[in-house]
Amino acid sequence: MLLLIIQLYRMNTVILVLGASGQIGTELTQKLRKIYGSNHVIASDIREGSEELMPSGPFEIIDATDKIKILETVKKYNVTQVYLLAAMLSATAEKMPEKAWNLNMNSLLAVLDLAKENHIQQVYWPSSIAVFGPSTPKINTPQQTIMQPSTVYGISKVSGEYWCNYYHEKYGVDVRSLRYPGIISWKTKPGGGTTDYAVDIYFKALEDKKYECFLSENTRLPMMYMNDAVNATIQLMQAKPKDIKIRTSYNLAAIDFTPKEISEEIKKHIPDFQISYQTDFRQAIADSWPSSIDDSEARQDWKWHHDFDLQSMTEDILKNLK
Repeated sequence: MLLLIIQLYRMNTVILVLGASGQIGTELTQKLRKIYGSNHVIASDIREGSEELMPSGPFEIIDATDKIKILETVKKYNVTQVYLLAAMLSATAEKMPEKAWNLNMNSLLAVLDLAKENHIQQVYWPSSIAVFGPSTPKINTPQQTIMQPSTVYGISKVSGEYWCNYYHEKYGVDVRSLRYPGIISWKTKPGGGTTDYAVDIYFKALEDKKYECFLSENTRLPMMYMNDAVNATIQLMQAKPKDIKIRTSYNLAAIDFTPKEISEEIKKHIPDFQISYQTDFRQAIADSWPSSIDDSEARQDWKWHHDFDLQSMTEDILKNLK
C-alpha cells in the first residue's frame, strides 16, 4: 500500500525548475528526472542548458522574474511544484547590486504569489550561509541567531527567508528552504560565488598542477559535495508537511575546511600540486561568514544526514574529472 501511495504521488507530481542551467540546477534536475520521470520535470532558464541537460527532458526559456511566463508554463504542464534556483551569487552580486536584488527578490515574490493564488502546491527556494554576518557566532552557527549580512546577496537571502515565512503564515503556502553552505561539484564550473575556489581548485589541479587562491590559507568555511546538496533538497521536499518546523530556512551542513586543508588532500593524489594565495575582495565576504554550521534541527525534523567528507569527496571528484 505504501509503495502504491509513493508511486501515485510521483505520477501526480510535475516539477518546474527555474534556473536549471546553473550549478545546482543542472544536477538537481537530472536527479529529479530519475525519480519522477523526464516528462514530469520541466527545466527552464534564461538561456539553454548543457548538452547533458537539454536532451533529457522538456526545457523552456523563462526569465525567472516574469510571473506571466511562469504561469503560462505552469498551466501548460500542470505543474505542482516549483524549484526556484535562479539567483545572482555573492561575488557577482557585489558588482551589480541593483540587478542582483531585482533577480533574487522579484523572482521569489512572483513564485510565492502563484502559490498563494493556488496555481502551484509547493515551492522550494534556496537560502545561503550569506544570511549571516560579522556579528554572527562563527563556530557551530545556530539555527536562530543574529543575521546582519554585509553583502547584497546576503541581504536578498535574509529578506527572502522572511518573505517565505510570511507567505506560509499568512496564506498557508507550502514553501521550504535550505541555507546552503559552499557547494562543490565536478560537473559544473564556478558560477560567481565566494566559495567557488573549492570547485575551481580541482580543475586547476588536474590542468595546471597549481592554483592561485583568492582566500587566505586558513579561511575556514562550511562546504558540501553536490551529491549531498541535491539529496538534501529532494529529501526536504519529500518530507511530510508536519515535519517541516522551520519556514524561513533550515541550516544545512556537512563538512568545513580551509584552502590549505583541501590543497593537502589534493596533494595525496597529485603530489606535485602547488597552491599560492592572492586575496581579493572576496576575502572580506568570506570573513563575514561562519566557519561551521549547526544543522541539528534539520537532522532532527526530517532526518537529514550527509554522506561525503573531504577525503571521499576529493577521491570522487578527481576520479570523475580524470
